[in-house]
Amino acid sequence: MSQHFSRRKFLKKAAAVAGAAAGASLFPTPAILADPSPNSKLGVVVIGVANQGIPSVYAACSERVVAMVDVDEKHLADTTKWIEEKHPDVKTSSIQTFFDYRKMFDKIHKDVDAVFIAAPDHHHAVASMIAMKLGKHVYCEKPLAHSIGEVRLLMEAAKKYKVMTQLGNQGHSSESIRVLCEYVWGGAIGNVTETHSWARTGRGGIGGRLPALPVPAGLHWDEWIGPAAYRDYHEKLHPKLWRSWWEFGDGSIGDWGCHNLDGIFWALKLDQPTSVEAIEQVGGSEERYPLRNAVRWNFPARGNLPPVKVHWYDGFQGAVETLAKLDENNPEGEHNRPALADELEKKYGRKLGDGGVILVGDKGILVAGNYCGSPRLVPEEKQKAYGKPPHVLDRIKKGLTHQTDFLRSCKDGKTASSSFDYSGRLTEMVLLGCLAERAGVGKPVVWDGKKMEVTSHPELNRMVHRQFRKGWELV
Repeated sequence: MSQHFSRRKFLKKAAAVAGAAAGASLFPTPAILADPSPNSKLGVVVIGVANQGIPSVYAACSERVVAMVDVDEKHLADTTKWIEEKHPDVKTSSIQTFFDYRKMFDKIHKDVDAVFIAAPDHHHAVASMIAMKLGKHVYCEKPLAHSIGEVRLLMEAAKKYKVMTQLGNQGHSSESIRVLCEYVWGGAIGNVTETHSWARTGRGGIGGRLPALPVPAGLHWDEWIGPAAYRDYHEKLHPKLWRSWWEFGDGSIGDWGCHNLDGIFWALKLDQPTSVEAIEQVGGSEERYPLRNAVRWNFPARGNLPPVKVHWYDGFQGAVETLAKLDENNPEGEHNRPALADELEKKYGRKLGDGGVILVGDKGILVAGNYCGSPRLVPEEKQKAYGKPPHVLDRIKKGLTHQTDFLRSCKDGKTASSSFDYSGRLTEMVLLGCLAERAGVGKPVVWDGKKMEVTSHPELNRMVHRQFRKGWELV
């Protein structure tokens, strides 16, 4: 009997047991904890321990790190050394290491309470689903999944298995995003009918599939490919540039959309748009995202809130030849951003920077920075006259980070700030932007959210429901 077949049978059995237990109260709610005491140490696993995974490792060290998973042996070695330097109290000799999270769950799932997932986007859904079916709490980096179909399944699973969840959009735990919402809800700028968000990111490219290169020593390439269709190794896929490729990432909008669209989605109580359209593109191909983008979502009225047009901008200014030469790890160039940002800077002298948010209402304008930081009314005279909005949202407990607030939720059972119930819907919005970029400029993507279907371009529905490589199915 194959290992994968055994794992599938095991997960189905575990899911049935967990579901029955939830109704019969056989296990502590909301998950099967190794020790349900709020003061006990959680058994934590981190999947993907380099780059964006480091903050998760840092948070995990406040609990009991059971295992680390990464396809790159160098990442595991470097992070182990980092723990020894930064957290000498943590015994790294007791931390198990794996290259394949499926094997990790097979072997040590009984010792695990919570999982941090910071692997590339195409792994998010599979790793999250295995964990939740085993009753484990899940923190997953943004975007939540690589397709809208996966998002819906993960949202359903979080509810079914009664686990705590959190998306890695760190700004959602901040004071700033709450103040932004309170300005809007307090009527500071009236009815909002137009928004603009942009970010300091450039993901994408031109041209076809890259030639095969030898797999570096210590890199477990088949495990890196995971649920995606197999292709040969190239250095522009691992370790950092995978976001630029349709097959593995979600472009610039997937990188930053869950940050700089978050406050807009929350404050304006958005859900499903009627359509989304690419209004500018530079570069791109069948293999890679465009190098520069502008996207617009059209949202209908929501209760007493009017329809709103939400805009997104990413990449850099310049011709495609220039953009294609930029080093995405250290880009140089003028960021692509809305003309309105330039107008406000010239008119009011307020620097809006390389990433931010603008909300336009019928009574004024509200601006903020990356992660919806430091929201203020413009002009400054209006800010001084209005002052601060009244607090209506709960704040994250002082001293907690986005990651450690998730760990807090695992212990006390009180929902974290960006649970999958909220962040799944935000991720859907972001992934619809990816569909619009795939369709191209001037081809509005008409969306039926209830049916989860693109009605204007049926060929795009293959991106709504992704196919999985054998052995890595979303089961």
